[in-house]
Amino acid sequence: MKKLRLVLEYFHPWPNSAGFYYARDQGWYQQAGLDVHIVLPDPGHGDSLAHLLAGEADFAVAPSNRLLVRRAGQQPVKGIAAINHRGLESIQTLLDTGIKRPRDLQGRRLAMNPTPRGLAMVRHVVQLDGGDFDQVMIVDAGPRELRPEELEAGVADASFGGYWAWEALMDSTVEGARRVVWQIDQLGAPAYHSYQLCSRDELLDADPATVREFVHATARGFSAVASEPLAALDVYERTTPYFPRALLTSSLQRIAPTWLHNGRWGKQRSRLLEGYAQWLSEHGIVNDAHIWKEAIDNQYLPRDSL
Repeated sequence: MKKLRLVLEYFHPWPNSAGFYYARDQGWYQQAGLDVHIVLPDPGHGDSLAHLLAGEADFAVAPSNRLLVRRAGQQPVKGIAAINHRGLESIQTLLDTGIKRPRDLQGRRLAMNPTPRGLAMVRHVVQLDGGDFDQVMIVDAGPRELRPEELEAGVADASFGGYWAWEALMDSTVEGARRVVWQIDQLGAPAYHSYQLCSRDELLDADPATVREFVHATARGFSAVASEPLAALDVYERTTPYFPRALLTSSLQRIAPTWLHNGRWGKQRSRLLEGYAQWLSEHGIVNDAHIWKEAIDNQYLPRDSL
């Protein structure tokens, strides 16, 4: 058995990684001769791509903008499959605030992690709606996603960053009728792959057969869960026993459709990547709008995914 390490993208497993866990639980990696260890990044040592580049993992799940930034910086990482075909972030607020559309954020406090890309995304949707982003008061929340209770307590008037298929589904003492969740890609934000599966150039060059076996088993896992989301519920309850079954159920059902395009998993789409790279370049986040061409490779996918 060949041991492989996959590092996920977040502080804990959540249903966006169900395809990996399900493939392992069904023995599909084992059938391919692979012993897959799924691990989490240590924030004290960087994100998933930092762990990948340090040789601490063979594969990593990463946001597409981080992949493009690293590739533009001539770092030897490459996307080998698309996980999501939609943006997952949301703007959340409460009805009580009177914020009814993005331009209403003018003069209000918005809690978020003020990364260059995050700020550019909010600027885009506010200005597209006719608002003045420079009048939005940013509350630096770091990597935390504010809960509705914190908005109710007056920490901020709205928040940006929490996922509509995860944090927005969590139970709250604030009744659902008062909660407002806007999906970022329904506000005119550029289309993009939220997450991609990545690997190092070194492994891709040295052992493409193993990479292909891993990707094929992974595609089988995501495709199976996409067709029957609750098939992964039991393995998730064992993996994340601290989350309620109802939350896992709802999240699996919401996130699964984002994994497929035209019924297929994995293809990194030039339409999404080209437009997003251009947008990132226009906002000074990457220095080369064409870097996406060097940052992806679809050759490891099953033929029926292309």
